[in-house]
Amino acid sequence: MKFSLAILLTFFTTFCVAQLREGFVYAQDIIDDLAVELRYCNDNNFVGQQIDGYNKEVVIMTNQAATALKKIQDTLKKQGLGIKIYDAYRPQRAVNHFVRWAKQVNDTLKKQEYYPNVKKRNLFKEGYIASKSRHSSGSTVDLTIINLDTGVALDMGSPYDFFGPESWVKNDKLTKQQQANRQLLQRVMLSNGFRNYPQEWWHFTLRGEPYRNQYFDFPVE
Repeated sequence: MKFSLAILLTFFTTFCVAQLREGFVYAQDIIDDLAVELRYCNDNNFVGQQIDGYNKEVVIMTNQAATALKKIQDTLKKQGLGIKIYDAYRPQRAVNHFVRWAKQVNDTLKKQEYYPNVKKRNLFKEGYIASKSRHSSGSTVDLTIINLDTGVALDMGSPYDFFGPESWVKNDKLTKQQQANRQLLQRVMLSNGFRNYPQEWWHFTLRGEPYRNQYFDFPVE
């Protein structure tokens, strides 16, 4: 039996969309020129291995969050800039993976790179690891700003997912350029309906998020 290309494409699109919970979208379908680097899809993260539930490097979030980020992208593009997403929707199974890892206090493979000045046994107490994440509700995003021509991220003064005061929004030990870059990120995000987590310059949650305190567990794929 032969199928036309149009029928096959319709089937493929329907099948892919069906994998998402209602109310969620693929951000790449909404936001033009979106840069993506999902750290939890590979071993380039603080755990040092691919994280449970991250099966494909696609950005999933609520439709409301994606729509707000599109406005931000459109604003930044006027300056030759754009957003780069490190994480968005995060399955509960991934959060559980982080919790298991945090309890294995002797597994410090990535300590020097991500938490050199924080004792691993204190990651829960100091708020870097938790049993629930706002990411699992679908309207929280980890991101930075890049130069669209070069793809290079602006210098924010600390790497993504670095655990320590260096990543706090109120860190005053920054160069003027690093401060300006952080202020730009804060300004464009807060003015478009997001609020920031004070200990992570990259972490923002949409105000009035549609699924607040609901923690989903469908995979990222």
